[in-house]
Amino acid sequence: MKLKFVIAAAVLAAAPAFAQGQAPQQKAAKPTQAQVQQVVQSVIADKNKLQAYCALGKLQQQISQLDEKKDQKKAEELANQADALAQKLGPEFESMMDGLDEVDPNSAEGKEYMAILETLDKQCSK
Repeated sequence: MKLKFVIAAAVLAAAPAFAQGQAPQQKAAKPTQAQVQQVVQSVIADKNKLQAYCALGKLQQQISQLDEKKDQKKAEELANQADALAQKLGPEFESMMDGLDEVDPNSAEGKEYMAILETLDKQCSK
């Protein structure tokens, strides 16, 4: 459960770092539980967004393995693919994930957010 949350956050946080020519982004506001629930439901309801989310998780696992092998070139290629997938999830999802960076995943609040995100993760295993 925590792994997917961390994966999604890491991909969305790291992917723009590989993009060139982007201006620094402002710090996103922490989302409410209702906002997280709404974004998760919108991804589940949209087949293309759900496929992109699931593919993003798989890519992050591959990137992690490449990081262990110190294959930076291939990791960058995959990060660019991850960035493209993140774009398919839409600005609401990206903003939500950026805002979740403000939440301690070990806190009660963080665990509540992870429980909401788990409903999305379960869709990937179907």
